[in-house]
Amino acid sequence: MKQILLAIWGYRDFILSSIKTEFKSRFARSKLGGFWMVLHPLALVLIYALILSQIMKAKLPEVETQYAYPIYILSGMVAWTLFSEILSRLLTVFIDNANLLKKVSFPKLTLPLITIGGAFINFLMLFLMMFIVFGFLGHLPYHALGWLPPLVVLTIALATGIGIFFGVLNVFIRDIGQVMNIVLQFWFWLTPIVYMSSIIPQKYHWLLMLNPMTGVTMGYQNILLYDKVPNFTILIYPTMVTLLFLTLALVIFKKANEEMADVL
Repeated sequence: MKQILLAIWGYRDFILSSIKTEFKSRFARSKLGGFWMVLHPLALVLIYALILSQIMKAKLPEVETQYAYPIYILSGMVAWTLFSEILSRLLTVFIDNANLLKKVSFPKLTLPLITIGGAFINFLMLFLMMFIVFGFLGHLPYHALGWLPPLVVLTIALATGIGIFFGVLNVFIRDIGQVMNIVLQFWFWLTPIVYMSSIIPQKYHWLLMLNPMTGVTMGYQNILLYDKVPNFTILIYPTMVTLLFLTLALVIFKKANEEMADVL
């Protein structure tokens, strides 16, 4: 583990320059540039809010603003966007860089770090845009905002563990990437983002909580919607799942590290 960390540290300039280059190249000929990264999730929020706001309006009694439901969706979407972007891109990060892996010898884990760095920049832009929208809606949560960075770290770590684990497997079994893309679509609707957990019958709540993103998303909603400290009890399980997948990802990566370039 120490050798891996030292190798990655030695390539820190390569990682940072690659993140910068990727960011610039994605929007080289675009008039709106990086705003496209935030317009898509904001458009989804607008669609869900317009369609479902009247149905869900009575389900947020603790929030006084009439825009509670759009704020609720935004609070969950900012978490899901970060998680899903990292996970979906890590599923193919080694396959997409096959030519580079075959020709150049360098620490392969730099590739996931570049992906995570790019996704984090996207998250920061979306978060800034979200707060601007919150300002227009007259909702500026700040009392518990200091608890958001640890929650962001947990989100990134969870997506990274799952993404690298299945990303390595995807090199050897290409169907895994296709299956996981379908799983992500179901996963979104199994996470209380466009609906409240209160509409789920109490006897099925334990099933909802088996989804590690449920507790994480609720944490974002507590901070950004209710302006209060997240419930740490429901974050214990996502933390355990995160540690499990990070361990599994490290183990499977170390075992497959030498073989990946040959398979690719």
